[in-house]
Amino acid sequence: MIAKVADLRAALRERDPRQIAMKCGAEFDNGVLRPKFYGEPYVITFPDLEVRLEKTNKVCGLNRTSMFLYYMQTADGTPLAGKWVAFRDLPGGMFYHQAYQGYSGDRLAKAIDNRIAVFERAATNLGGTRLSLGDAAFAFDALPRVRVAAIYYAGDEDFPATANVLFDGAASHYLPTDALAGVGSGLVDRLTGTESRDDEE
Repeated sequence: MIAKVADLRAALRERDPRQIAMKCGAEFDNGVLRPKFYGEPYVITFPDLEVRLEKTNKVCGLNRTSMFLYYMQTADGTPLAGKWVAFRDLPGGMFYHQAYQGYSGDRLAKAIDNRIAVFERAATNLGGTRLSLGDAAFAFDALPRVRVAAIYYAGDEDFPATANVLFDGAASHYLPTDALAGVGSGLVDRLTGTESRDDEE
């Protein structure tokens, strides 16, 4: 991971940061890129490409740093597709779909346990936009131009509750599939109050 982060930084230093910002859809000013991750502002400085959580000014851990660097490296400016796709429909996602469903949708369904009001409150607090899908669904801006949706289907005596965490169809233009898996899992962490503090070292 350390070597990969170093490689990403080296590659990004060869590019124009204004072009990177334009393709990411993030603000860039005075040598600093300012993207938000699930509504939380981060600062990424050039040319050292150090990632910090703005509210604490602490340097992010390797996982969060690598996600932002991959985002900057991958972003090509493609607009949102306006349609939702499952993880299995992402490049190479079919092979890991079952595992992803286990730590995203299945974990969310278990945590909600038919308490739709709890889900709605958590989603609203996270800045979600209500969708007309399932029994309750919300869309979230994980990153600029990376949208994620959580959809919940209530269970009954015959069928268990289910949930899915989907992506806007343009997501693969901004992050590789394994990084998108972390973005989807991170949404569940936030909705269930189990978020780790990997964003800080």
